Amino acid sequence: MKRIKRNRIQCKHCGDIIESFHQHDFKKCKCGKVAVDGGLEYARRSCPSGNYEDHIIDLIEFVEREEEKHGKTN
Repeated sequence: MKRIKRNRIQCKHCGDIIESFHQHDFKKCKCGKVAVDGGLEYARRSCPSGNYEDHIIDLIEFVEREEEKHGKTN
């Protein structure tokens, strides 16, 4: 299973890259059209209605959980 390493997006309207660092860390880009939230707990994106890909470049990064790297299942 993966966990979030970096929770960030880029706004296609203003080019701003924004990152959420912790749970409930809601950040808007400088033009206010897109937002990211959730930090390392969950990945929430907000944008105007329509196609997600028209507004956001998703830059989220994941890493494997340590337990799985070492063969632990509990």
